[in-house]
Amino acid sequence: MRILLINPFYPISETPSPPLGLAYLAAALEAAGAEVRILDYVVYPYRRDVLESVLQEFKPRIAGATAVSMTVDHARQVLGDVKSIDPEIITVMGGPHVTFCARETLEAFSGLDAVVIGEGEETLVELLRAIEGARSFETVDGIVYREKSKIVDTAGRQWIKDLDALPLPARHLLPLGRYRTLGLPISLTTSRGCPYKCIFCVGRKMGGARVRYHSPERVADELQYLADLRFHQINIADDLFTANPHHCLAVCEEILQRNLDVYWTSFARVDTISAKLLKTMNAAGCTAVSFGIESANPAILKKIKKGITVGQIRNAIRMCRQAGIRPYASFILGLPGETPQTLEETKAFAADLQQEGLAYGFHILTPFPGTEVRADHDRLGVRILSDDWSRYDANRAVIETPGVSRRMLDAAVVEWEDQYNRYLGNIHENIQNGKATDEEISQLENLENTVALYDVMMQRHIEECGSLSLSAAGSDIIKEKGLELLIDRITRSSDMDPGRLKAALQQAVADGNLKLKLKGDRLRWEWESFLEVTKVNSGG
Repeated sequence: MRILLINPFYPISETPSPPLGLAYLAAALEAAGAEVRILDYVVYPYRRDVLESVLQEFKPRIAGATAVSMTVDHARQVLGDVKSIDPEIITVMGGPHVTFCARETLEAFSGLDAVVIGEGEETLVELLRAIEGARSFETVDGIVYREKSKIVDTAGRQWIKDLDALPLPARHLLPLGRYRTLGLPISLTTSRGCPYKCIFCVGRKMGGARVRYHSPERVADELQYLADLRFHQINIADDLFTANPHHCLAVCEEILQRNLDVYWTSFARVDTISAKLLKTMNAAGCTAVSFGIESANPAILKKIKKGITVGQIRNAIRMCRQAGIRPYASFILGLPGETPQTLEETKAFAADLQQEGLAYGFHILTPFPGTEVRADHDRLGVRILSDDWSRYDANRAVIETPGVSRRMLDAAVVEWEDQYNRYLGNIHENIQNGKATDEEISQLENLENTVALYDVMMQRHIEECGSLSLSAAGSDIIKEKGLELLIDRITRSSDMDPGRLKAALQQAVADGNLKLKLKGDRLRWEWESFLEVTKVNSGG
């Protein structure tokens, strides 16, 4: 049985990482004997003709896509093309959006056969078995599926109790080299579930109110493996890594006992940390912690069931700085009860905390399916302006409250974005004047290189311009001039700035992410593959 898994397009501005959820699914399917392939349209451009070639060559029986709200439309497009190319392929979707919109999605999208609800590892394996055995989908718990003109819900599925029973994520199927080239982080999870009840989040419903944990030994094994892949950042992507301080400390102690040389970041709540915990986390390699602060107004914090205080927020930032950990925070504008006064209160609070070392960002409340704020928006005083899922990126308003309009919310975020752009502009000016620090120069160069390399990837410039013939000159000459030839070809076929392109490609080559390889009578530039990364790191 062959299964194709699809990661739909997700903007690089959202700092994506290699799709961990799909890697978990792929590992479970491979353990069950399936052959799996992953198409990742975050770092590959989507083209129907390429998809058709993959389907003809791989011949999958199932095509499954994951989706959050902002990516669901692209997931539908890809699966719709799959169905039109080969109607016999069974199409499946999973992820938080369709988990809470299963029937609506199936009713609106005739090209979809089934939706997986919640955790998908055991469900997809059972679905595979049902297809192999020509059994009804009714025997598979945890799905909603189409049966002729009816839409059928099967029984709910229990949470996976022993997370260590799951095989390690099948990262060998992911285009890790491309993510590393772009300077994006790689992630892992040490737990599933969240005990808190924030009205704007689905973490509790997707993972359960009772947190389940990987063992510290399993976590340390995976961290060591990821450290060898040479990503600049490893992110522990649990809903809340510090939900249980005992688990958090046990993971850190395992890292310390093994003397692992690994650096990582995590998510926390301001009321689940202590000076001792942060000190131990830092000793074990934690460099940064991200908090959801949401608002500076106590009444709003209470209304959204956040359960934290302004005093706890200030204390958390101070403890992070004392422990040598960089604190980051996210604020949500437009929460129930928001007024012009509370908006200014939060903005002033964020600016004040910035003076204490906090890096922060603003998002706008987005009523995702499955959240309390969407289900009870009338009672909470939130007006939903759009169900255009492509706009559900939390960067521009799709809601209003009686006190703040869409324009006011957008203006607050644009003001913050302009502030950041001015900061980058000041760095650029300092570079020109010879006053920039090494850190500032590195920050701006890395950002500009990432933008250029992403453009090269999504325009397929390496694939279309990176083949060099050996017939006209010797391989040594072409190897010496190979990068110059590549840059010349790309600039002649695009509007990319030659200087910026050269700097970006030189960095990619220096980092080992772009390599010139002999292929028969030609030399080809190629992005580093996963197998090359693991071969180098294993000494092969």
